Amino acid sequence: MLCAASPLVTVLPVRADETCQSPYMAKITGIEDFVYVWTLGVEGLGDGSDKLVTVDARESSPTFGKPIHAAPVGGRHEAHHGGFTDDRRQFWAAGLSDSRIFIFDVASEPARPRLVKVIDDFVERSGGAAGPHGAYALPGRMLIPSLSNRDGTGRAALVEYSNEGEYVATHWLPTDAEPNGARIEGAADGYGYDARVLPRRNVMLTSSFTGLDNYMRPLGDLMKDAEAMKRFGQTMVLWDFHARKPRTVLSVPGVPLEIRWAWGPQHTYAFTSTALTSKLWLVREDAAGAWSAKPVAEIGDPAKLPVPVDISLSADDRTLFVDTFMDGTTRVFDVSDPDRPRQIYEKKIGAQLNMVSQSWDGKRIYYTSSLLANWDKTGAENEQFLKAYTWNGKELATRFAIDFTAERLGRPHMMAFGAASLYGP
Repeated sequence: MLCAASPLVTVLPVRADETCQSPYMAKITGIEDFVYVWTLGVEGLGDGSDKLVTVDARESSPTFGKPIHAAPVGGRHEAHHGGFTDDRRQFWAAGLSDSRIFIFDVASEPARPRLVKVIDDFVERSGGAAGPHGAYALPGRMLIPSLSNRDGTGRAALVEYSNEGEYVATHWLPTDAEPNGARIEGAADGYGYDARVLPRRNVMLTSSFTGLDNYMRPLGDLMKDAEAMKRFGQTMVLWDFHARKPRTVLSVPGVPLEIRWAWGPQHTYAFTSTALTSKLWLVREDAAGAWSAKPVAEIGDPAKLPVPVDISLSADDRTLFVDTFMDGTTRVFDVSDPDRPRQIYEKKIGAQLNMVSQSWDGKRIYYTSSLLANWDKTGAENEQFLKAYTWNGKELATRFAIDFTAERLGRPHMMAFGAASLYGP
């Protein structure tokens, strides 16, 4: 359970690299042309608006490693996560504060995404879900996990839309009072965060965080509220994907965030990290078809509260990158034996660190800095950056870095990759 002594609640979301994208979506197997950065606006900095920033990743380009376009959405909406449609022609980006979803056309001109639609009735159409947390491609549809509801608490749902932006269905996460047929290990708290699908096993896995009343509060105030500190997720849910029905509520104490399924055709397991206990967890299916979760490694020194926030699993299932916010460090684990991960490398990236995104070939790694507007560090430690590296299997080497504050762009959160070849003849 969380307690008021957990300054660690400096955690928060992350997600989006080529190896963690939906299996229903084409991958960029060559070198990406662009990095799209969904960025929180900062009052008094540039236009102050949330925006989708395009960074040039083409090494032969005269603007390599520089921001070349920004598509503002007007106002600040706590820009957070997003994702491509299955045809990769649109990028959906969500705002956590007012539950708006912004849809960008990235196919017509990949270097200059264009805002084409805003969904502003998410709460109403979904039947009360709020805080859309990213977008995950299904065939012809987008799956939107929520973090909260119209009451601002942690009860969450999975909401489906068509690729055209029309509401389809809402699936509420199970609770002790409404298990919806799920077997419960310990408790079902109903909290949501990430959602990922393993199609060949007809399973979907979801994780859990906290509600709007918590994630929109200033961190210092939140940490002084002992009752609020108890309202964080401690579960993951294993679903029958086709039926959209929960099968098992797994006990995963410590706030499990990002989910990364292994890609191997015989691999039936996924990793997550728990922000408040600094552990790697393995969720896997046994020979009898039963699913379970267990901790398999510590991330840094849990006593120092490093706060793991994002993870990225390589396409060959052998290497896992883990970012920790408080110490601004990325750690690399050899997970070729998923039951016994071992750390093989670490590097301090900045004063604070959030997301990590890697190319499909595993040779290029990108990092961003921002968690939430009210949770980022302050003063000299409020570094806001996109940093790019190469990875040779042993160490990271700098490619380029962009200071988003100096560029007057805002707080960079989530990354996604673009390539003009996806839309060619």
